[in-house]
Amino acid sequence: MRKRDSILIYINKLLQKGLPFLTPVAVLMGVLAAAQLEGFVYLVPWIFALMSFANSITIHPADLKEVVHFPLPFTFVLLLLQVVMPAIAYGVGWLLFNDDYFTRTGLVLAFSIPTGIVSLMWISVYGGNRTLALCVILVNTLVAPVFIPATLAVFFGAVIDLDTLGILLGVFWMVVAPSVLALVMHVYKPNWVSPIHKIGAPFTKLGLLFVICLNSSVAAPYFRAFDFGLFSITATVFILAIIGYFTGLLVGKWAKFSREDQLSMMLLTGMRNIGVGAAIAVVYFPPAVTLPVIVGTLFQQVLAAFFGKWRSVKKS
Repeated sequence: MRKRDSILIYINKLLQKGLPFLTPVAVLMGVLAAAQLEGFVYLVPWIFALMSFANSITIHPADLKEVVHFPLPFTFVLLLLQVVMPAIAYGVGWLLFNDDYFTRTGLVLAFSIPTGIVSLMWISVYGGNRTLALCVILVNTLVAPVFIPATLAVFFGAVIDLDTLGILLGVFWMVVAPSVLALVMHVYKPNWVSPIHKIGAPFTKLGLLFVICLNSSVAAPYFRAFDFGLFSITATVFILAIIGYFTGLLVGKWAKFSREDQLSMMLLTGMRNIGVGAAIAVVYFPPAVTLPVIVGTLFQQVLAAFFGKWRSVKKS
């Protein structure tokens, strides 16, 4: 093994072990350095695209056929993401914020957006079923422009005119295109897979930390004006996120799926694509609706690291 490869492997392992501690540090840095980071927010889609490519490079296209061997985990995850969690969010919002229409809308929106792209990285780190994860991420993200307005219409009777084509194109370039490119490269340039993976593994973790910093910088004004109202919203989103992780895990255990599938279901159900959700909220809703979506930035990666380590299938 070359010295450079040894260094990359060492850095990757170091970052992997340190992510649970580095993620809250990244949030804090984003809030404190919001003014300096503001001009770099445009890099988020590019970083996501590179992360999607790096996380998919070791998957062979033939592996995707394996989804027919676990149609139930695939179906259950989609139902949890698009039906069960939005319904739970609506119920909690009705109980706690019955007189606050905007907050209730924001809670349902926060748990109607697609699963987080970054969940594939955590699933790779902790030994889950990456093929199941990639299939869920691709399908869930592609149907999001249809399911998000439909979900809001069901719960609130609101008909929202979203830029469906714009969202689809954004999703395509951030997730679909880089993932497909990685799959094709795996077939036609198999000798490139190992070196790209060695470089990409630490990059995805550094990229994640930078994205957290950038997202936190966007949310900084809200957190600097912290009050009891924001605290109650933050606590509610935090609890709902935990419910998401446990729901995915418990359904997997109830159905007696493999540990790999259980871990993937847990992380896929618990995580959300905050970037997509925040973009939709900012463009189409009043600022109050964006709060439940944006506050998820504070703890999503910390929770993913905690639950992933707790249910890890393989040792780091």
